[in-house]
Amino acid sequence: MQKASLKNNRAVQKAAISPIFGGRSVWRLLLLVSAVFVCLWFPTTAECAMEYHFIFFPERELAATPELYHLEYEDVTFAADDGVELHGWYLPGDPGRPVVLFCHGNAGNISHRIDNLARFRRLGLSVFIFDYRGYGRSKGRASEAGTYSDARGALAYLKDRGWTSGQMIYFGRSLGAGVSVQLALETPPGALVLESPFPSIAAMGWHHNPILYLALGWLLDARYDSLDKIGRIERDSIVPERMARRLFDKANQPKTYYLIKGADHNNTYDVGGEPYWEAWRRFLGEVFHLQGPEA
Repeated sequence: MQKASLKNNRAVQKAAISPIFGGRSVWRLLLLVSAVFVCLWFPTTAECAMEYHFIFFPERELAATPELYHLEYEDVTFAADDGVELHGWYLPGDPGRPVVLFCHGNAGNISHRIDNLARFRRLGLSVFIFDYRGYGRSKGRASEAGTYSDARGALAYLKDRGWTSGQMIYFGRSLGAGVSVQLALETPPGALVLESPFPSIAAMGWHHNPILYLALGWLLDARYDSLDKIGRIERDSIVPERMARRLFDKANQPKTYYLIKGADHNNTYDVGGEPYWEAWRRFLGEVFHLQGPEA
């Protein structure tokens, strides 16, 4: 089953981060018309439906486990800071090296990021990846506030294992970048890495489908306004490079901007190849002063 899952893992990975407010098909226009009526009569219900139609795309079934890449890992059940039961994987790394707190994107689940976990392990890093509520084996239903609560629970889990925030790298991809920014605002890490980030849900809505966002954007509770937050912390068809650059420009020093030429939203490290991971090695050496062939 694990062998068969490899093909599935690769295939689903390409859809593991779905467009936020993407697409202009006919069915979306039909949705717009019907949603107007629903919104007028059932605003709370419509709000929830819109977020699950445009922002959150969870999958319950795990396609594989880290055993697929022969990785040592622990299957972890822990609690968000509001008590919701969550699921994740902890992968132990080499002594003396930091741990990556991995906040994934808005679609799929942790099983669609296994090859990424394998590459982090080659750098000697420990990794803790978890599913937000409503994703994979985690209970509950996703929301912006819920994802923040989930990340706080993941942070508390790592601290219970003896990690300090200064030994952690918050790694957020796409929507997970917004989660990581919020966590870093509350508890500054040793380092913050944002991959394919966007400034806010509003920016994505106006970019991908301004008419639809103008009509229905008011129904969304989720904001993920990283642009407003990042200044307070000590090529992509879904998220344009200029949006990531806006976040970087507003972030405080020290910071590094690494552009993966030719990469799209979901294939950063595939297109980036070895230079991408070499950038990670330089980053680890600069921030954590790690020496040796892996640094």
